[in-house]
Amino acid sequence: MSKQPVFLVTGGDLAAQALALLQDHEVVYAGKTPSEDDIVALCRQHDPVAIIVRYSRAGAAARAAAPSQKAITKHGSGTDPIDKVAAAARGIRVVAAVGANAAAVAEQALALLLACAKSVVPLNTRMHAGHWDKATHKSVELDGRTVGVVGLGAIGLRFARMADAMGMRVLGFDPYAKDLPACVEAVDLDTIWRESDAVSLHCPLTADNARLVNARTLAACKPGVILVNTARGGLVDEAALLEAVRSGQVSAAGLDSFAVEPMTAPHPFHGEPRIVLSPHIGGVTADAYVKMGVAAARNALSVLQGDLR
Repeated sequence: MSKQPVFLVTGGDLAAQALALLQDHEVVYAGKTPSEDDIVALCRQHDPVAIIVRYSRAGAAARAAAPSQKAITKHGSGTDPIDKVAAAARGIRVVAAVGANAAAVAEQALALLLACAKSVVPLNTRMHAGHWDKATHKSVELDGRTVGVVGLGAIGLRFARMADAMGMRVLGFDPYAKDLPACVEAVDLDTIWRESDAVSLHCPLTADNARLVNARTLAACKPGVILVNTARGGLVDEAALLEAVRSGQVSAAGLDSFAVEPMTAPHPFHGEPRIVLSPHIGGVTADAYVKMGVAAARNALSVLQGDLR
């Protein structure tokens, strides 16, 4: 009996619905927190035909260690953990599960925006400590305010529609977006910084936009702007953001992604009451887990079958 071709998953599990699609393959898991060295070692041991990337990076060494490899698919929308240049050099197709986690991440972005505007976290802390701040607290009303959406893929557009439904004016920047809905006003980045009461990041991380949010762009924003980032931590200069929050130039920030993950203590953001933190779980819902797993499995199988080139 011949050995089944191997799929390597850089994580500890995969949705049952995705595994059903891979029934003719052996599925090998790298564990919940694999290092890049762990992934390379497993590639050498099993020579997978495809890798489904959940955690850690899949770099050039992983390509070289698995000569049978034909596909790398992302269990999600962001392919920045994958060395796409090295993959292309060996004819390996890289495919993201585009849109599979769009609802989950857009909802997380909206939750963070609302938490910042309504001071949900500090008010909760005060209430649990026995305080009643009704006479002294005023929240921000988002109806009629302007939100700038940077990145208008599946997630950014879903968030934009949510913001529009709340009565917000939506400005959008994405040099690759076409056929935008009427609720999104396409503008340049300078207009995003200048006119937005809140900015939400939904773009991929590239060499060109690393630290897109920095001291200069934050200074160009309206005083008291709210920043939300559910995309990639590398889009934000964290030291500049912290300084802007402390000065009041940024009234609050809701962050689900960070320059170094997992975040370890102590971190400069810890203890800052106007920075709301979540551990990169925007796309982590029961529904998105299934959608991303199925999409990643289908994408890899399509590459192997020659349907995706």
